[in-house]
Amino acid sequence: MRRAGDFRRAYAEGSRARGDALMVVLCGNGGEATRLGLSVGRKVWKSAVRRNRVRRILREAFRLEYAQLPGGCDLILVPARPRLEPELGAIRRELVALARRAHERWVARRAPSTTPAEAPAEPLAEPSDGAR
Repeated sequence: MRRAGDFRRAYAEGSRARGDALMVVLCGNGGEATRLGLSVGRKVWKSAVRRNRVRRILREAFRLEYAQLPGGCDLILVPARPRLEPELGAIRRELVALARRAHERWVARRAPSTTPAEAPAEPLAEPSDGAR
């Protein structure tokens, strides 16, 4: 994901799941592919070298676990702890678990309610155009 509008939509409509190392924001994208967005703050990591290392590890975890992630979603990964020193193995495990949890929440919010809808009091009348 690269456009600011995609990030805004995901933050506004998406579901969140937080773990020890990551927070995942998940939102459906209407396609078949799962897309990745990263939010690694400059305030937390002053050094660009460290920010880029965190991004590289998060991208690699996404690449390696792509088949295990829900399809048709936008995922935004945010480090959950300031000055996180990520380890690829831990990030991979947590990414899959958090993505599944966020996806379940997202689907549950979009599922129709289980209570039956009220039936209309009167049957709908057929439109008449005057010519029969």
